[in-house]
Amino acid sequence: MADADPAEPPRRRPGRPRDTSIDERALEATRELLVRRGFDATTIHAVAAHSGVHASALYRRWGSRIELIEEATFPGLNPLSVQPTGDLRRDLRRFVRAYVAAFDAPASRAAAAGLLAHHQTASRQRPPEFYLRVSARPQFQDILRAAPPGSVDPAVNPDDVFDMLLGAILTRTLLATATARRRPIERTVEMILRLLHPLASHSSLEPDGQPA
Repeated sequence: MADADPAEPPRRRPGRPRDTSIDERALEATRELLVRRGFDATTIHAVAAHSGVHASALYRRWGSRIELIEEATFPGLNPLSVQPTGDLRRDLRRFVRAYVAAFDAPASRAAAAGLLAHHQTASRQRPPEFYLRVSARPQFQDILRAAPPGSVDPAVNPDDVFDMLLGAILTRTLLATATARRRPIERTVEMILRLLHPLASHSSLEPDGQPA
C-alpha cells in the first residue's frame, strides 16, 4: 500500500450526526411538565428526565430553564398561518386569532405568571434577537407593510399598537376570570384598526383638539 502524501491533511472520521429531534423532544417535554406539574417544577433536570435528553444537551441549546420555557410556550407564530394578503382587516383577524390561540394554550397559561414574575426581578436583560425569536411582532409589522396605501397612519408607531394588542390579548387569555369579559375577537380587531387608521380630517379641530 502506498504511503499517504504528507502534504495532504488527514481525513476526519465522520462524527455522529446531530439528532435533529432533540429540540422538539425537549420543547414537548417542557410543555407537558408545565401542564402536569407547574412552572416551578419544570426544571432543566426534570425536562431531561422526561424527554430522555441529557441535561448538558439542553444547556447547549438553552442557557437556562427560563429560555427553554419561553421558547416552548411562546415560539412566535407560524409565518404561513399569518402570511399577509393585503386585506388589512382580514389579516389582522387571522393574526389576532392565532395570537390568542398561542396564549390560550394550556402550557402557555401555566407558564405566563411565572415568566412575568421572573422578568420583574431579572437583573440581566435578554439579547434582542432572542425576543424576536419568540415574538409575533415581526409578523404584525409584515401585515402593516402589506396594507393598502393610506390604510395605516404613517404617524402611528407600530410597536405602540402591538404593545396595546399584546395587553388586550393578555387580558383576554390570562385575566378573563378576573375581568369577567369575553368579548368577540372582532372587537379587538376593530380596536386595532381604529388605532392604525389615519384621522379623517384634522382641519375641523382647534389646536387643543376640540371641535371648531
